[in-house]
Amino acid sequence: MTSKSQPRWLWRRAIGAALVFTLAACSPGDFSIGSRRLSWPGDSQPGMPPQQQTNPPILPTAAGETFGRGPVRVALLLPLSGDPALAGVGRSLANASKLAISFIEVSPTIAENITIVLKDTGSSPAGAAQAASAAVQEGASLILGPLKADQVTAAGSVARSSGTPLIGFSNNSAAAGPGVYLLSVLPEAELKRSLAFAVGQGRRGFAAIIPATDYGRAQEKAFRQALARIGLPPGPIYTYSSQAEARSIIDQALPQLRNGGIDALFIPDRDAAPSFGMLIEQAGIDRGGLTIIGSADWEGDARIAGTTGLASAIYPSVDPAGLQAITGEYQARFGAPPHALSTIAYTATILANVGSLSKANPRYNQILMTAAAGFNGRDGVFRFLGNGQSEYALAIKQVGNGTTTVIDGPKL
Repeated sequence: MTSKSQPRWLWRRAIGAALVFTLAACSPGDFSIGSRRLSWPGDSQPGMPPQQQTNPPILPTAAGETFGRGPVRVALLLPLSGDPALAGVGRSLANASKLAISFIEVSPTIAENITIVLKDTGSSPAGAAQAASAAVQEGASLILGPLKADQVTAAGSVARSSGTPLIGFSNNSAAAGPGVYLLSVLPEAELKRSLAFAVGQGRRGFAAIIPATDYGRAQEKAFRQALARIGLPPGPIYTYSSQAEARSIIDQALPQLRNGGIDALFIPDRDAAPSFGMLIEQAGIDRGGLTIIGSADWEGDARIAGTTGLASAIYPSVDPAGLQAITGEYQARFGAPPHALSTIAYTATILANVGSLSKANPRYNQILMTAAAGFNGRDGVFRFLGNGQSEYALAIKQVGNGTTTVIDGPKL
């Protein structure tokens, strides 16, 4: 593969080789980040559709900002208007995708296979469906995004009816389905990892304190599934509508907390976790006999790290090296640090550019997308399942002394 012409934009500072998310130049069967390399199903494997390079069709003019110079059109659907907070996240993800395209452009060992077309979904499901319809009509071979679950569901319905695969960014597993993949870390993956770790530490009496919200219901479903998978029934599951109910819930749980009937307590909500931790501490519960388990949403929360009642609590986390790797370049280019979810858009863009996916026939087909070997992304190793959900190699972190520490490295 020969070097490309001078790129339109050069990075101010190269990212270290151990952190760069790259493709092996002459080996489309490998997908690697630094020294970590996964086998990628290639053309020679039985049952795999042959990779075919054909002249790209002439596509209609696309509406929206474009970046990239490859022949395969990929739509990126994000909220760029409407709810200001949501639009801020959308802009950060769009910037991360631009950063990924810039990395592709300056790398002499990565072919430029895609052009991204950015489309605004606004804040509504209708906006997402409209953006997806436009992307399909404009000949997009793949749709990346949207962000919220209801928008992924709406856009996914359009994409599925046209046979266009979609990689959404929601962490609500209900939005997934065949051909509609979710790249976020899902509750099912979190609990599979953290509960298995707790069982390995000898815990057997699991209970949960979960908010009475859609988020809570998703967490409860995943909690039950994870315990069933390892052959354990859930103990009490306490739900609350406000943090004002925290003391009554702890009072209800006290008998089993004291006699060891509950020795592992799942508290996923980052906002409520400090209150429950403080009440458990005030109740004088022996923490040596109780493991508090949080969610990946705990990551980076200073209140959780500083709550003495949560000392020794554990939670699952993605590899933080990916976000750290792009933060300096992102801030230098866009003038602010990236949102924590920006790594998802970066990974999705690099994944869309993979030659064995973008040049396959059909492109981005399910056999290749759901290969068991998986991929290496900015957040670590992941793979898509046949039902559209994802699994990540997650580390286990422990809270203590105002900070968090990895106590068990990333594992699927």
